[in-house]
Amino acid sequence: MVARRKVAVVGVALSDCGRVDDATPYALHAQAARRALADAGLDRSLVDGFASAGLGTLAPVEVAEYLGLRPTWVDSTSVGGSTWEVMAAHAADAIAAGHARVVLLAYGSTARADIRAGRRTGTLSFGARGPLQFEAPYGHTLIAKYAMAARRHMIEYGTTIEQLAEVAVQARANAALNPEAMFRTPVTVDDVLAGPMIADPFTKLHCCLRSDGGAAVLLAAEEYVRDCRTSPVWVLGSGESVSHAAMSEWPDFTVSPAAVSGRLAFARAGVRPSEVDFAEIYDAFTYMTLVTLEDLGFCGKGEGGAFVEKGRLRVEGGALPVNTDGGGLSAQHPGMRGLFLLVEAVRQLRGECGERQVRRRGGALPRLAVASGTGGWFCSSGTVVLAAG
Repeated sequence: MVARRKVAVVGVALSDCGRVDDATPYALHAQAARRALADAGLDRSLVDGFASAGLGTLAPVEVAEYLGLRPTWVDSTSVGGSTWEVMAAHAADAIAAGHARVVLLAYGSTARADIRAGRRTGTLSFGARGPLQFEAPYGHTLIAKYAMAARRHMIEYGTTIEQLAEVAVQARANAALNPEAMFRTPVTVDDVLAGPMIADPFTKLHCCLRSDGGAAVLLAAEEYVRDCRTSPVWVLGSGESVSHAAMSEWPDFTVSPAAVSGRLAFARAGVRPSEVDFAEIYDAFTYMTLVTLEDLGFCGKGEGGAFVEKGRLRVEGGALPVNTDGGGLSAQHPGMRGLFLLVEAVRQLRGECGERQVRRRGGALPRLAVASGTGGWFCSSGTVVLAAG
């Protein structure tokens, strides 16, 4: 029986992101993976675990072959945007139990370029089979599901459209500090409200952008940390949860599965939300940020609207900086963005973020972070608590 080992994130990287018209998704996977390995300073031969989803008929087998890997531990869990937090949890458990030594998580997508080239259309629905057959024929699109949930929160708790707009405004303010963000020009609440209506109550700037890009994260057992060129970021605890597929089976539109995954992650990490220095939260729509903040315990249920006011989410002067790179609303969103949350969290904890670097009182670097991904239409959630080495 192998004793359980501590697990650290030792390498992170992004591929080229934003507008990438001359690369395939496989190439973006490879670019991010090579950069993450270089970031860690570890040889590729040490990678015996691989996790990926969203590409190929036999993901992650096809991507592993493309990367020249022959892993003895694999994961292809696919639960939407929360996939990567769930995979990171699975990888950490496998490493801790001795089933793998170094695990690579990799993702790449040309979602934007494919539409421009006519290789695909915008995703309005995930399909019309199974439980979705009762929703898709009636125009119940992906964004409509989020819009309905947001409207329910507004009715239940008096949350205003201006408060939701503040999420977009503050995400853009953080993106303005990030030279890699796709959109950096500041916006106001009035700008958000004046945009074209997409799905009531969401106007355009309530919705994530569409980009190309990839990301990679390398996790390793504690005995390999000393061989790495970077400071380790330790995985303290994680949690995962699934909620529903059909909207009719969602008990409460104002409660996301992060209420469960967050509680589990914080309990297993042995920390409280109040101890966290910043948060990376999946933000395909502004309401996702607001309700996830509630469900992770940063404020009470129904208090998210008031919480996001007064600049609390900003890197500069915010009480709880959120989506410090600008998030999916302003930085990049190539689909299934959860891996980007982990990359940004690790970079922040290592103090590598330049102008957008989060600082604690007195100028010290942050010590604790949480990354929480959401999949589908609040169908799934994965939450990971991380600590600086």
